[in-house]
Parts: sequence; C-alpha cells; structure tokens
Amino acid sequence: MAMLLKHVRNSSSLLKRHVTAAHLLLSRPFTTTEGHRPSIVHKRSLDILHDPWFNKGTAFSMTERDRLDLRGLLPPNVMSPDLQIERFMVDLKRLEVQARDGPSDPNALAKWRILNRLHDRNETMYYKVLIAKIEEYAPIVYTPTVGLVCQNYSGLFRRPRGMYFSAEDRGEMMSMVYNWPAEQVDMIVVTDGSRILGLGDLGVQGIGIAIGKLDLYVAAAGINPQRVLPVMIDVGTNNEKLLEDPLYLGLQQHRLDGDDYLAVVDEFMEAVFTRWPNVIVQFEDFQSKWAFKLLQRYRNTYRMFNDDVQGTAGVAIAGLLGAVRAQGRPLIDFPKQKIVVAGAGSAGIGVLNAARKTMARMLGNNEVAFESAKSQFWVVDAQGLITEGRENIDPDALPFARNLKEMDRQGLREGASLVEVVKQVKPDVLLGLSAVGGLFSKEVLEALKGSTSTRPAIFAMSNPTKNAECTAEEAFSILGDNIIFASGSPFSNVDLGNGHIGHCNQGNNMYLFPGIGLGTLLSGARIVSDGMLQAAAERLATYMSEEEVLKGIIFPSTSRIRDITKQVATAVIKEAVEEDLAEGYHGMDARELQKLSEDEIAEYVQNNMWSPEYPTLVYKKE
Repeated sequence: MAMLLKHVRNSSSLLKRHVTAAHLLLSRPFTTTEGHRPSIVHKRSLDILHDPWFNKGTAFSMTERDRLDLRGLLPPNVMSPDLQIERFMVDLKRLEVQARDGPSDPNALAKWRILNRLHDRNETMYYKVLIAKIEEYAPIVYTPTVGLVCQNYSGLFRRPRGMYFSAEDRGEMMSMVYNWPAEQVDMIVVTDGSRILGLGDLGVQGIGIAIGKLDLYVAAAGINPQRVLPVMIDVGTNNEKLLEDPLYLGLQQHRLDGDDYLAVVDEFMEAVFTRWPNVIVQFEDFQSKWAFKLLQRYRNTYRMFNDDVQGTAGVAIAGLLGAVRAQGRPLIDFPKQKIVVAGAGSAGIGVLNAARKTMARMLGNNEVAFESAKSQFWVVDAQGLITEGRENIDPDALPFARNLKEMDRQGLREGASLVEVVKQVKPDVLLGLSAVGGLFSKEVLEALKGSTSTRPAIFAMSNPTKNAECTAEEAFSILGDNIIFASGSPFSNVDLGNGHIGHCNQGNNMYLFPGIGLGTLLSGARIVSDGMLQAAAERLATYMSEEEVLKGIIFPSTSRIRDITKQVATAVIKEAVEEDLAEGYHGMDARELQKLSEDEIAEYVQNNMWSPEYPTLVYKKE
C-alpha cells in the first residue's frame, strides 16, 4: 500500500511537471524579454554615463558601480526610479521660466528644451517621465508644441537624432543606411518637410515631427526606443525665408520635382527595406501633391502607411461614429449623416474616402452602396463648394464633386461659400480639415443652428492650435451645450454654468497610429491593408462606454493611451490574420497567431510592449 501511495505521489508529481512544462510551452509565445534581460555592454566608466541608452544616473546600484567602474563618479545615494522622476519634476518646474530664451519663448518650448536634455542624458528616464505624465507632455513632444519646435529647429539642434537622406546622397543611400548603429529597426517615421502640420514647407527642420511621432510610438505602443529611426528626406525647400537664412541646416535649393523627386524617395525605400526587411515606414507631413502618389506607389510593395491620409481618416471615422452614438442613434445610421467638409487636401480627401467606404460597407458593400454614399458629402475648399462645373478639378476631389442640377435644386452653385453651404444643407456634421484658423466663424456657427440633427457635431481638426477652425469656447458659446465638439489640438472643457460642461474631445492621431504600427509589427503583416486601418478606427469608436458618449465624450483621455493602443493593435492583428496577411513575429508564427482568441491576442500584445525599466548591465570586452 505504501509503495502504491509512493507511486501515486510520484506519478502526480510527474504529471504536475508535464502540465507545467506544457503550460510553459503554450505560454511561451506570449512572453517577451523586451527590457527585462541583462544587457551586455562594451564600455565602462564615463563612457556609460555619456551613453543615453545605458545611463541610469543615480539609479546605478553599488554592485553595478563596482562592475562598471562607476564608484566615485556618482553621488553615493542610490535613488529609485520614482525618486529620480520626482527630482526631475521639481527641477523642471524650477527651470521652466529660466529656460526661456526671452519673453517671446513660451513655456511649452522651454519644457521641450528640458525634456530634450533629459533625453540626451538618460533615455530610459525620459520615457519613464513621458509615460507617467503623458497627458502633460504629449502636447510638448507632439502637437501643438512640435510645430513650434520645427519652426525653430535649426536653432534648437544640439545632437543628431535620426538620419538625413538628401538629394546630394543619390547613389549612396544603400551604403549610408548602414551608418545607423541599430541592427534591428522596427519603425521609421519619414518626412520631406514639405507640409509640416498646417505650417507649410519647413524643409529639413521638419525632422522634429518624425522625432515627436516616434516618442509616442515608444510611450504609447511600447516600441523599443533602440529600434526606432526618425528620417528626413531633404530634397530642398521652396520656403524663401529658409533659402536666404545662413543658419538653415538643410539644402539651400528649391525642391526637386517630378521624376527627380521620385528617384530620391525610391532609393531611400529600397535602401531601408534592404537592410531592415521587416521595418514599417510611416510617411508624415508630405504635401498633398505627393502624399497620395507615394502611398499608391509603395503600399502594395512595402509595409508602409501615410498617417496624414490614413491615420487622420481613421481618427475622424472613429469620431464620426462616436458622434452617431452620442446622438443616441445606432451606428447603422451613419450612412444617413449629412457631412459638410471644409478642406480638400491630403487629410480631407483621406477622411472623405474612408468615410465613404465605411458608409458603403454598412449599406451592403457593393457598387450601388459605394455610389450612394458619396451623396452624403459636401466639400468646400478655398474656392468654395466643389461641383462638376469646376475647371481643372483635382482628380482626388473629383469623386466628391456635386452635380450642378442637384445643387440648383438646393439653392447652391459652384464655389458657394461655407456659410451658404451650411445654411442650405443643414448638416449633421461640420468637419474642418482646412488648416485655416478661425474658418468656422460666428456666421458659420450661427448657420449650424439650422441643422436637422438634434445634436450636431463640430470637428475643428486642423493643427496646430492656431490653425483650428474654431475653439471649443466659440462653438459652445454660440450653439449651447447640445453639440458634440472635437478638435485636433487640445482645448480645455468649457464651463457652461449650472453644472453643465461642454466636453472638448481631442481627435488626435496618437489614438491610432501607435496601435496600427504595433499591430502591423506583431502580426508580421506583409502590407497595411484598408481592412486593418478600418478595424483600428472601429475599435477606437467603440472604446468609450455608452454613458460617456451620451455625455458628448467621444474620444478617451490620453492618460489611457497604452490601453487604447493595446486594443487597437489587437484589432489590427485580428484583421491581418482574417485577411491572411499575417506572417508572424519572432517566436509567434502565422499558424500560432491563427489559433489565438481575441483575449490571447491582447495578452500577446501586452507582453510585447516595451516598458522603460533599467536593465542589469554586464560588461564584456569586445
């Protein structure tokens, strides 16, 4: 009997070991070693302290100080990361005013300077601060302050952060891409500086936008900061002020055009994908003339997307669907919304195409539905309402040109003003992507009082803040609290008295592009498909609770950005698998991805998001 019990115990123990081993095998693809394994370094002493990737400052333990010859090079008090953040925050508040270069230098730019100095010293600490204070610092590293940074970048430049490929480098890009030290790059954000936010052509200074976007990829999506690369393609500038400025850092020549321009961008794409075949390239702030052409040229060959065209469209779609929910209507009513769009640049056309596809899918996803959906849009550009009667109409805007006979019946004509269109159409949504500050004037907002919607929506989406079509206060003061308001730049909620709050929703691209990039990376998708982008937008649209949307809150707080990104990335991976585009990532192959439930995909995403933790450093001679 004793022998039998012993055999049972041994069998039980053996079974437990097999079950545990099986569990480890099953769970293995979900785990990641990002930021948790020891890092082998080939430098010691002051060299470590001067390396922002490995420097921990006062957080080096005494054993590490001995191991890396740091004893005596740092104050003796070993500080925890939390204490380091506290000390930095105290220092930042004290230095904000002192860091200003005179009274014309706003506090926001001073904050950017201080954060940038921290980034130069200690990259892990920088991202700890950014994640811990994302609501406060996202507007500093990204919109709206990044616009000011780009305008002043030649004077702010201190140390290289990213790569510069110029028209002078033709024929050399395949070799020069190996000058970047990282063996693996997951994410590139590239710009040619031709249309930075709504500020126009800023030339080489536009690299600030690529740096800011990648900071959010790290903070929001957990992309390893050692695997991101900001890129400027400098093909010259048509900004005469920069061409005459002796301190300007870029090529002082007019922009290349036509085949010469394409040859530079083609060579860049071939070079980066030759060295890093699995990299994802996000195109950012290319002028409308090239944004669509480059997207169509590369999207079926490379893992790339254009955030201005596709990311802005996705955020707008999420907001438009949220507005339908906030009106107390089912999402299936979206194809009934009358939408007046102010702006027909790359962002405006991108939103129009995405909204039309969304409506068509809800109406049956056939040609008749696609044709029917376009009748819900009235597009107004700098020349007024776009109709079929316009000469030299932009081919991208042509599908949305209104029929002249139909416009006659509505009392409108080619080139009708925005006020006239709003008065006659009585839209459910007034959507601004014009980059013209104050375009939604008092007269326009007054005209919106005639809307047939019980709760009209105003989307003043242009960036930076000075380019917003109207402010939240202007909208609520004229139209009252029974509206939905969203903007591209942050505005404070409006106190309407009697306990009523006018909620200002920031429809920021940061809700989507980090999740699109992360989902594409972790799925190993061959391309970034329309379906993946649509899945991302729809997930964002349903993120808010019913209670929140009925209050007029259609976009979440940026304090939840990592969870939002996880949810968006999960939806992107799920769609990539369903479209048979996923090829897997590292230890997770395509077949394993197909077996995962949605909850398991979310766990897989969570476990592959980098967090800024100090790794244990081990010295080894090269």
